[in-house]
Amino acid sequence: MMKKNTQSLSSSFANAWQGIYHAIVHERNFKIHLVFAIAAIILCVILPIDRLHIFMVTYSIFFVLCTELINTAVEATVDLCCGDKIHPLAKIAKDCCAGAVLLASVQALIVAIFVAHHIISRL
Repeated sequence: MMKKNTQSLSSSFANAWQGIYHAIVHERNFKIHLVFAIAAIILCVILPIDRLHIFMVTYSIFFVLCTELINTAVEATVDLCCGDKIHPLAKIAKDCCAGAVLLASVQALIVAIFVAHHIISRL
């Protein structure tokens, strides 16, 4: 168990990157979101998209990835506390976090449709 202490700013950033790295390496859904994020970024580079729409896409990408990281953290915490037992409150916590990721993903899809419609209408 780690002792809580005051850490340097560089240690805080290192810990944050370790969390992101963990999600990239170990979390299947995070990998899926990353693939879609990279595809969206490539499309933003290739297609004639204005700054506002690039901002909307970028915001959506970060929103989905952040909710996925929070979901991973809650799942790990619940698993640590509950082990193999499935407590009804633990299920609620996990389901609510998964719901947050779902809503963020739907929002990103709506942005993608909106941006695609805008591009098509300009052709």
